[in-house]
Amino acid sequence: MYCETYRVLGEQGLSGLTGVIEIYRTNDIVKLSWLEALLSDAGIECVVLDQHASIIEGSIGAIQRRVMVLEEDALCARRVLSDAGEIEEGA
Repeated sequence: MYCETYRVLGEQGLSGLTGVIEIYRTNDIVKLSWLEALLSDAGIECVVLDQHASIIEGSIGAIQRRVMVLEEDALCARRVLSDAGEIEEGA
């Protein structure tokens, strides 16, 4: 499962991780929580990257956080976010 892979690679960083893609980018932590809940309810695992970098830079909004999913879940994840009105269809 992806979460197990993420934990193993977490100490080394994600630079070598393949098979995940970005589906959303924002500085809005409330929206991030909402997106994670939407995806979780649909049975899609996701991870938010750049949280620590954003905190280190003082949360001034210079570094956006990225919502990542497995490539094979990307189409379904985009559909879930589109149906919720969070992204445009085909984005």
